[in-house]
Amino acid sequence: MPALRSGTRKSSTAFRSIGEAAGELGLETHVLRYWETRFPKEIRPVKRDDGRRMFRPEDMNALRAIRILVHERGMTLKGAKTILAEQGIEAVLGGRAMLGAVPGDITSPARELQATVARAFAAPDRRTRLEGALDDLASIKGRLDAARARRTV
Repeated sequence: MPALRSGTRKSSTAFRSIGEAAGELGLETHVLRYWETRFPKEIRPVKRDDGRRMFRPEDMNALRAIRILVHERGMTLKGAKTILAEQGIEAVLGGRAMLGAVPGDITSPARELQATVARAFAAPDRRTRLEGALDDLASIKGRLDAARARRTV
């Protein structure tokens, strides 16, 4: 009987099967398999002769760091990979990783888009902008309806 089912806990130095690792991290097994393909330098589980993955303590630390960056901090996998490469797993697990922009760094297109959306939905102009968008959509719908009517004739 596996250690987790019997109510006992495994040592922090013990290897974990993919099911045990997923359960400990609160993730699905397919997520761990996918992350293994995206982070080949950080996650290298030992594969037994029967093909089962056994995650080493280093792999578990890498998975924890990725989970923090992706699920708790909302980063993309590419961003998480960059942070891990530049600052290391220990910095993420220790809370020392710098997740913001570096001073003097140019803004990213994603941040510019976020700022544009935030301005578009700002409280004072929000209603006016939404009404304008609704009018535009109604106009487009009218033109589509007219085009359909011409095609059926």
